[in-house]
Amino acid sequence: MYTCGQVLPGESWFAHVMVVEPCGKGKDQGGVLARCEQFESRPSLQGSPLIVIRVSLLFAALLFAASPARSQISPGPLSKAHESLSGTTQCASCHQFGTSTPTFKCLECHKEIAGRLAAKHGYHYQIQMRNPNGKDCVRCHLEHNGENFNLLHWEPSQKQFDHRLTGYNLEGKHAQTACEKCHSPMYMVGPERSLIKMKDLSKSFFGLSQDCVPCHKDPHKGQLGNNCLQCHNFTDWKAAKQFDHSKTRYPLTGQHMQVACEKCHKPDRPGGPARYKDMKFSACIDCHVDPHKGSFKQRCEDCHTTAGWKKLLPKFEFDHSKTKYPLLGKHATVSCTQCHLNGDFKKPLPFTNCVDCHKPDPHKGQFAARPKKGECAECHTVEGWKPSLFGVKEHATSKYPLEGKHAKVDCDKCHLPAGKDTIYKVKFAACSDCHKDPHDGQFAKQPFQNRCESCHTVADFHRSLFTIAKHKQSKFPLAGAHVTVSCVECHKVGAGGRTDKIIPFYFKDMTCTACHNDVHHGEFKDRMERRRPDGTQFGCEACHNTRSWVDVAGFDHSKTKFPLLGVHRAVACNACHKPLPGEKQIQFKETPMACEACHVDVHGKQFAKAQKTECSTCHNSQRWKPSTFDHSKTKFPLEGGHKGVACDKCHSLTKVVDGKPVLFYKPTPLQCEACHGSEKKG
Repeated sequence: MYTCGQVLPGESWFAHVMVVEPCGKGKDQGGVLARCEQFESRPSLQGSPLIVIRVSLLFAALLFAASPARSQISPGPLSKAHESLSGTTQCASCHQFGTSTPTFKCLECHKEIAGRLAAKHGYHYQIQMRNPNGKDCVRCHLEHNGENFNLLHWEPSQKQFDHRLTGYNLEGKHAQTACEKCHSPMYMVGPERSLIKMKDLSKSFFGLSQDCVPCHKDPHKGQLGNNCLQCHNFTDWKAAKQFDHSKTRYPLTGQHMQVACEKCHKPDRPGGPARYKDMKFSACIDCHVDPHKGSFKQRCEDCHTTAGWKKLLPKFEFDHSKTKYPLLGKHATVSCTQCHLNGDFKKPLPFTNCVDCHKPDPHKGQFAARPKKGECAECHTVEGWKPSLFGVKEHATSKYPLEGKHAKVDCDKCHLPAGKDTIYKVKFAACSDCHKDPHDGQFAKQPFQNRCESCHTVADFHRSLFTIAKHKQSKFPLAGAHVTVSCVECHKVGAGGRTDKIIPFYFKDMTCTACHNDVHHGEFKDRMERRRPDGTQFGCEACHNTRSWVDVAGFDHSKTKFPLLGVHRAVACNACHKPLPGEKQIQFKETPMACEACHVDVHGKQFAKAQKTECSTCHNSQRWKPSTFDHSKTKFPLEGGHKGVACDKCHSLTKVVDGKPVLFYKPTPLQCEACHGSEKKG
């Protein structure tokens, strides 16, 4: 048995009694195989479509007559929520008959919803439920579908449900609160709670007030009214940022604005609520204890302001200059109670010496042996404790006069604190008493014994007194070009095998290659490792000297496979010793000794044998010209007048080789007429 849940105009309720088979539409809503329609699904109803079946009176009557055994008067059983209204005598409790449109009395029973609609707030109002005859009710809550049919077709979820539909937007920390924390019977307002028909109030979402107090306890116990939002917000309760103290009877000014609320608004009794009403504030002593203990008859505000206790008003009439101790310098800014302890202004105070007030001696008697026995005024004034009057000039009277750069050093660079006290009597016999040894003990032995003054002065640490003359007394006397080299070129971080940041001054290896790279890359290793009579290696000095690197007088070319003869002796080394193709390193060994390796064959290879031209057959190293070629060994010995003839007079054949004209000596005709011509006979 199924019901449509809606009565159409001109039909009575019993016209909807029918026996049909399920149609498959709307499984949970009881769809049937009859002329059925589906209501428009509204977004606010959580996406639950409702199946409505419209059956004409005639069709219903036929069904009723055809199956009398399976019919009944009621459209269907009610849900458990409405089971008390079951029976034909209870129909009028929900339905109103005789109207032109279907009318339901839902709101007559559910007054909690009617009240919300009348007040124009709440979820049902926000989803635009306006129809007073209950038509909007049955569009969501469908009855006569059996006792197990759920009238509510949605499950509230904090993540999915838009709480703005209730008319109460969740802000700040409310947005993070679980639904059941607020929607609880304990927070329901009495008048609304009594209207709720649901037996299990924990499942109802009605009955809550939008005011703070029903859910939150009022810590102010009603002193400030019930509108919490006039002082607080939903994000930070304790800040009370909305509260404006300037609108109260006691506006906060000066340093009062920085005082925490609880400092003034204290409970009347321990554990009681903070007090906000009926507080005394007409006089300062209502909150503050009189530090002067009645010594002054004026009101506090005659001398002081809320801007600061120590800042006195101009009208403060007490003139300290008329006392035995006029206030000068920094003393004029000192609070009265700093000297007049406990606010007692009548008690005489000693002031002959600074230590009468300033105790204990901050220097712990370090200056007690001075002429004035350490009186503060000897170094300081009332204008300020710092800077001290004990300057460079006064320091000259001490055992350690300040000279050079020491005169510019701040006092606290030498007179360091030891705990809470500054030490003024310091050691100064040696520089290392104050300065860390930057040389890592390299000069700890004789003859220096870490005496910095052997090389340095207080005028300038970086300008050393260690001259070239002194360097000659070391194991490495400076000579030649080494004399012009600056100290930092050799004595630099990372040199001498050190891996730290200490500059080396002692070198275990004093050979050339300890400082200089071997530009020959080991080609002369054997020569460099040869030793002198004293056992030291020659190193680079096997060929070079400290006067000039290019001076290689130490190298004897005559002892090589290619002694330098003739014009070869005037040729620069790099004219023959050049880097190999594609390399930067100059080649010394394996340098080719053939003429054509250095010289271009000017004869265009006409005298080459097996791709090699023996220049020495006609020339020598003394000079290129004249040639030493012996013409007598040829097929045309030069005799007679031919001896003085220049070569090119006979050898005139010229060919272009590699773009240059080259004189060719072969073939040359041997006949006389080839050069001299022939005489014709008459």
